[in-house]
Amino acid sequence: MDNAPQLIQERSAPPATLVIFGASGDLTRRKLLPAVESLARHNRLPGQFALVGVARTPMADDQFAASALGGRDLNDKTQLNGGIRYVSGGYDDPETYKRLGETLDQLDAERGTSGNRIFYLSTPAEAFEPVINGLAGAGLNQAREGSFSRLVIEKPYGRDLATAHELDGIVHAAFDEPSVFRIDHYLGKDTVQNVLALRFANSIFQPIWDRSWVDHVQITVAETLGVGTRGGFYEHAGAMRDIVQNHVLQVLALALMEPPASFDAEGLRNEKVKLLQAIRLPTNRDIADLAVRGQYTRGGTRADLMAGYREEVGVDPLSRTETYAAMRLNVDNWRWAGVPFYVRTGKRLPARVTEVALTFQRPPHLPIPQDQLTGLEADALILRIQPNEGISLRFGAKVPGHSFRVRTASMDFSYEQTFPEESPEAYERLLLDALLGDPTLFIRADEVQQCWRIVDPIIEHWADDQSPIPTYEAASWGPTDAERLIGRSGRHWRNTV
Repeated sequence: MDNAPQLIQERSAPPATLVIFGASGDLTRRKLLPAVESLARHNRLPGQFALVGVARTPMADDQFAASALGGRDLNDKTQLNGGIRYVSGGYDDPETYKRLGETLDQLDAERGTSGNRIFYLSTPAEAFEPVINGLAGAGLNQAREGSFSRLVIEKPYGRDLATAHELDGIVHAAFDEPSVFRIDHYLGKDTVQNVLALRFANSIFQPIWDRSWVDHVQITVAETLGVGTRGGFYEHAGAMRDIVQNHVLQVLALALMEPPASFDAEGLRNEKVKLLQAIRLPTNRDIADLAVRGQYTRGGTRADLMAGYREEVGVDPLSRTETYAAMRLNVDNWRWAGVPFYVRTGKRLPARVTEVALTFQRPPHLPIPQDQLTGLEADALILRIQPNEGISLRFGAKVPGHSFRVRTASMDFSYEQTFPEESPEAYERLLLDALLGDPTLFIRADEVQQCWRIVDPIIEHWADDQSPIPTYEAASWGPTDAERLIGRSGRHWRNTV
């Protein structure tokens, strides 16, 4: 038998046209077009590839490439040379889709894109329905024999469970579920996918990855920035909808789910759904003990004084929108019963950090005298998703010297130092997956529903609660209620600064 290592075949996209609705917008400029450029630069796109932008703003083809890319020259890439088009028009205007159809047919003939289309909705949520209906009305949702027509749709996917159901009805009237790719860019990050590698490629962690060894788990998504220019959007979202319902619960599902039977898309997503189904739903009577919200006020230093949320552009001066949310979740399954899971997210916190921290049980008996212990903390495994991507294992070790003293030490793995390879941006990986038809890192309809099922009771409770929203100073770690939330059990948050 030949035991030589097998070379991994590099993935590259098939012939196709990528159509971006909202092509004049911020997400397209900052993320999507740089992702396309990088895929072209790394030879992941074939010569039979084309890019079409669609938006209300009038623009010529060359203007789209030049202005939307912010100075990058996309046309010098051989895979894209001559393959960029722009279609202007209203999203509710049938003529827009007629012109789009003519452009796509032209590209099929000139570029050999084989009738394969990816329609990427990089628009505000209110444009989802008219765009999907416009595509269906022009027959662009129907793939020719041997070709594909796929829909990539950005969050927010509904505002609650009911509106997510309504959006599913609109989507499924035009596209079948295997052709729908709901995107959460967090899942495109190598460090999020490394949660799976750590769990399922290393036998040393599996025996301790359960309630017998784990005391509690913390998931933190902290941002130092405020809402910036997104105040108008944020007023209708808040931290629970913007971060917890998608990013946080997706990371939690990957960290806690059972091992899948295989790493194909359905095997992985089935286990995520099972985990989300096992999360105990909060009830009105215990939400006050399980969930905390907050809103940042003016804070920082005299030299760097940051505005409060209500002072931001587009924000109601009497706003009750939360910029901070924390919850304690319980998972009612065999592996995790009785283990509390603490999740939190917030804007204007002291550090930018996304991490999953598993804190382990303390030894049942510690024979070392207390005066020989110097700040010995419980063992912990910390998965750093951003920044300083990597993994830390915290444990007790002897301090050098003549005395026998023990204190906390750690072993660190750094992505940057270990792997010289350039890590692709999340959108780059996810665009390639959509072109290849690989839904593994995209969110299935039932996943969306389970996530809304978890957060809806809390959002509704907060909407009905007319008491003043708790506040916290900018550059602090959140409202005091959050400390009480975790402190009731004698635990504390992992605050990195």
